[in-house]
Amino acid sequence: MSKSITAFLPIDSNEFNAQFIKELRYSGIVTEIINIDNLFDSKTIDFIKAKTKTDYLLLLTQNTSIELGQFSLERFLSIAESTGTGMLYSDYYEISGNERKAHPVTDYQLGSIRDDFNFGPVLFFSKEAIMDYKEQNDYNYAGLYALRLFISETSVIMRIPEFLYSTMTLDSRKSDEKLFDYVNPKNREVQIEMEKAASEHLKRIGAYLNPEFREISLDEFDFPCEASVIIPVKNRVKTIGDAVRSVLDQVTDFRFNLIVVDNYSNDGTTDIIKEFTDKYENVIHIIPARKDLGIGGCWNEAVNHPLCGMFSVQLDSDDIYQDNSTLRKIVDIFRKEKCAMVIGSYTLTDFKLNEIPPGVIDHREWTHENGRNNALRINGLGAPRSYYTPVLRNIRIPNVSYGEDYAVCLAVSRNYQIGRIYESIYYCRRWEENSDSALSIEKQNANDVYKDKIRTIEIIARQNMNSNTKPEQSKLSGNK
Repeated sequence: MSKSITAFLPIDSNEFNAQFIKELRYSGIVTEIINIDNLFDSKTIDFIKAKTKTDYLLLLTQNTSIELGQFSLERFLSIAESTGTGMLYSDYYEISGNERKAHPVTDYQLGSIRDDFNFGPVLFFSKEAIMDYKEQNDYNYAGLYALRLFISETSVIMRIPEFLYSTMTLDSRKSDEKLFDYVNPKNREVQIEMEKAASEHLKRIGAYLNPEFREISLDEFDFPCEASVIIPVKNRVKTIGDAVRSVLDQVTDFRFNLIVVDNYSNDGTTDIIKEFTDKYENVIHIIPARKDLGIGGCWNEAVNHPLCGMFSVQLDSDDIYQDNSTLRKIVDIFRKEKCAMVIGSYTLTDFKLNEIPPGVIDHREWTHENGRNNALRINGLGAPRSYYTPVLRNIRIPNVSYGEDYAVCLAVSRNYQIGRIYESIYYCRRWEENSDSALSIEKQNANDVYKDKIRTIEIIARQNMNSNTKPEQSKLSGNK
């Protein structure tokens, strides 16, 4: 193994990485160690290109201490040489106190374009893969992100499923506490740059969609009512009553109903729902014949029910509408904009409806012109989500309990405009029984892989559409 490596480290990490630096110097294959100030701007990428005199380079992307595993540098180098891979990363261990925990990461795929993809703090590049990269934009935050998108177009980004190093715990927050980092208003300038880099990438790979949309006709089909609120539920005896009452309190100038799909609850939830159906004619209680349904499957049951209205409106069984005008505001947008989907804004609260950080989630990064392209970069589009029912019946919802909403939003946005409400109309309650609360690394990875796969499917579909190879769509189905 004759090739050598240049290592680039954040200058602030030197004081607690003395052992790591020593290991690099005495490895026999690292010829130079260079400090960098800003890890993520375009000037740093240019600096790295200019300073790398070796065939390969190692980049530490975070201010964290690193402990190399046995022959880990040799392993990176060997795989890079034998495969010609442009960028490598690996699983790692996290050290917290005296505990060393395995932190596997996930394989990179076409749809892994989200800017928060976890590669771990150690990245390994071939010089050849980065030398052809010439960024036209002067990024302050998206330099490294734009580089790896370019490498994914021209080379291979490969995960080594081996624990090649250890690091101090990078982020000790629980999984549900990290969910909303990307919509924090403090990150707005970062998000603008990331969106630009992602959009340029989509243009280069033929998956970018211009702002041209199909229109829907609200007079094409007959429905039993204007809107149906849909609540899939399983074992939410503590919250289902609040959710149902928030629907029944709605004040509208149109007929609406509530469809509760009870997925074989056994904690008393079913009895609470029955109390409402006995009292209110517009509360419909469905217990599916199938026993293999996730949240998406429960939605399909409701959407295809003969009493489903023209608009299908989301309400999770943990949550409530913010006031009695929520449903009216959603339908007003459908009527005004003739869009196929409307997404509102919500406020994060605790179980007692006290607001918790970051507060209102309004997704103001969305634009009518570029929202559906930027949607491929982020992990969600907001809530509550509402659909023109014929479009939803035509697309169908994946029968899963995570990411089904994201998959549908992407599929709808491929052809149709999405309307937005930027004022908060919904309370999203965070508590210990939320389905995304305190997930294990393995479960977080499984969720991330699924959403990346959804993005992969969507990118290919958009590439096909742009190449005029998209299969002819079936006509929308509805109640004639």
